[in-house]
Amino acid sequence: MDAYRVPDEAFADVPDYPFASRWREQDGLRMHYLDEGEGDPVLLLHGEPTWSFLWRHAIPRVVAAGRRAVAPDYFGFGRSDKPTDIRWYSYDRHVESVTRLVEDLDLRSLTIVVHDWGGPIGLRFAVESPERVERLVILDTGISGGQAPSETWLRFRDAVRHVGGELDVGRLVAAGTARGLADDVRAAYDAPFPTPESKAGVLAFPELVPTEPEHPVAAAMNRVRDALHAWEKPALVVWGADDAVLSPRIAELFVQLIPGATGPRLVENASHFLQEDAPDEVAEAIVSFLI
Repeated sequence: MDAYRVPDEAFADVPDYPFASRWREQDGLRMHYLDEGEGDPVLLLHGEPTWSFLWRHAIPRVVAAGRRAVAPDYFGFGRSDKPTDIRWYSYDRHVESVTRLVEDLDLRSLTIVVHDWGGPIGLRFAVESPERVERLVILDTGISGGQAPSETWLRFRDAVRHVGGELDVGRLVAAGTARGLADDVRAAYDAPFPTPESKAGVLAFPELVPTEPEHPVAAAMNRVRDALHAWEKPALVVWGADDAVLSPRIAELFVQLIPGATGPRLVENASHFLQEDAPDEVAEAIVSFLI
């Protein structure tokens, strides 16, 4: 299997990211993750097309609260290896890789914080391994059992299909903010994807979102959604008030779906990537939920 590994020097100028890189090998591929602090673990799961850099402001706050922050990069993202065949990527493989990391590190009493594609991945892990999970924090995500998240999302998918390997990842992240990105932050989101072949994982994720009931991922996501009906453990829903891709209405549906959920806590002047628009408020919401 061909896989792209981004040279270390590509990340030399990434700002506000002083964390030690750690690595685990799975089936010949190297997964990158951060592991900071001590105490009960907090697993921070990113989405499309971001990486652990997304959580750079939350990690120090989690550690200061006496918790252990673990933030992986999925295969195909960040500093992890990137299989170049788009057909390699699947919902099952992403869930399996995160599950293996959690088991390798023997993480228990977990708080799982999910954003975007981190939701389908992390929430599935939670309902399939509830003995390891104590609470959930849900940010701007969805569990689609066969219906497109929004017309805006469909336009996003069409745009990704059109540009393919020429996708400008930094521009895509900036478009999902309300306040824009500094040039060095935008460059940090571009850093993991220097070539067309390195972007296979980014191109794969939109195709894995089930937009009709017959989609091959729909049944698995429906099982997750059904299991969340019985989730009695604490869950907090936090959402960007200006998210045009996944509207705050979805946040309300999560609160209705999960018996243990509170919220939604809406972050004003924040869009889909609310960690960039309001990093302090998002970090505070996570940490206050841990206490």
